[in-house]
Amino acid sequence: MSTPTKIGSSETAKTSVSSTPATVSSKQPSCTPSPRSSSKTETPIIIEHVDRGISSSEKTDAEEQDGAKPKLKPLHWDKVRATSDRATVWDQLKSSSFQLNEDMMESLFGCNSKNSIPKEPTRRSVLPPVEQENRVLDPKKSQNIAILLRALNVTRDEVSEALSDGNPEGLGAELLETLVKMAPTKEEEIKLREYSGDGSKLGSAERFLKAVLDIPFAFKRVEAMLYRANFDTEVKYLRKSFQTLEEASEELKNSRLFLKLLEAVLRTGNRMNVGTNRGDAKAFKLDTLLKLVDIKGTDGKTTLLHFVVQEIIRSEGAGTDSTNKNHQESTHSKFRDDDFRKQGLQVVSGLSRDLSNVKKAAGMDSDVLSSYVSKLELGLEKVRLVLQYEKPDMHGKFFNSMKLFLREAEEEIIRIKVDERKSLSHVKEVTEYFHGDAAKEEAHPFRIFMIVRDFLTILDQVCKEVGQMQDKTMMGSARSFRISASASLPVLNRYNVRQDRSSDEESSSP
Repeated sequence: MSTPTKIGSSETAKTSVSSTPATVSSKQPSCTPSPRSSSKTETPIIIEHVDRGISSSEKTDAEEQDGAKPKLKPLHWDKVRATSDRATVWDQLKSSSFQLNEDMMESLFGCNSKNSIPKEPTRRSVLPPVEQENRVLDPKKSQNIAILLRALNVTRDEVSEALSDGNPEGLGAELLETLVKMAPTKEEEIKLREYSGDGSKLGSAERFLKAVLDIPFAFKRVEAMLYRANFDTEVKYLRKSFQTLEEASEELKNSRLFLKLLEAVLRTGNRMNVGTNRGDAKAFKLDTLLKLVDIKGTDGKTTLLHFVVQEIIRSEGAGTDSTNKNHQESTHSKFRDDDFRKQGLQVVSGLSRDLSNVKKAAGMDSDVLSSYVSKLELGLEKVRLVLQYEKPDMHGKFFNSMKLFLREAEEEIIRIKVDERKSLSHVKEVTEYFHGDAAKEEAHPFRIFMIVRDFLTILDQVCKEVGQMQDKTMMGSARSFRISASASLPVLNRYNVRQDRSSDEESSSP
């Protein structure tokens, strides 16, 4: 045995280590087993490179056993040559600090395909193959239903009980909507009903649907119960919408400030249109309000709407303190005017808040609301249809419960349709109130609300800009208001006068 002696010498070891990269790179492992003699020839170099701490006798044993080791799939990588002039991370690795489970490696990455065969029976024992289940539904549909059932966390008994009693609250609208999507086709329903084999061999989706189909007209019940579950929500939405339309009409018709704004625009427009065919107007369509910002003054910044707003601010501000007209006693009239303008701006800025329902109504669509009412009325046909299948021998409270709901729903829909006609009548009246006979030309019944909403958005921005202008003006006035050291305030002058009088009276008294 000359090999152990050759490995044990230090010189030979150094030579073996340095020559390892070239030897290993030229002999990449392959899936074709190499002869036993060739593996022995290369063994000393590989063992020396991998584990330098192994004794000579252990290396000899490894040499003898290496020929019996199965070949593994190669790992194609780019090796880094060892360098002696700098430290690398690889110098920190210890060959004995990490032990590999070679048995697992051989079973996972062996080149011999026979090593992977034992895994198949294990996989079949854990997950039974699809062939063991009797499929009635389409595989994809069956899988989707199974996923939905796990997500909803509901049992067959809970669904069956709710369908028998006609209680939508027991399941909820979301679950009922999911059940509607699970409904089998006519062909699938026949197959499930006629299935007489072992029920345990059916998939989870098939078992669920078969249990549900045991209830007469199960999915027609589901549709009726879904309609019932959503009925109150739909009614509340429609009633609130119609109420908003009525309140918006009243707000717009009775707004004092909006009426004043129209008056200011009318007077301003007539003044600007003097001498033209557009002059001497008695009224205008509200669309004109959106054009006020398009007319700019000579400074290129102030628009006609800025001017109108400032005029209304001056008018509203003066009205907030009309009782105090004695300006001769005060030297602060400039600051008082600023306060008036500030109060007037607050009033004008509040118009958007006063017409809040108008802005809500502008986002509605008359056709959509009308379709909701029609849809609600047509939905009752689902309830009437399922009630036709009632038979004396049927168990549960479903039909009695649905009959009671049908009567209440029919009365509620009648009231909703009355509310619809009433609200649309209010909208028509307010449109004619502002546009007169031109209201017939409106393509959209709620267009008047849309115009006012868009104008209020512009008005808010203009009021913000006017407020910034007022702040700058007040700051400028404060800087220009100077009091000299020798000057005395009016209040102090009056105080000094009274003090002088009182001192004279005291000196004249005995």
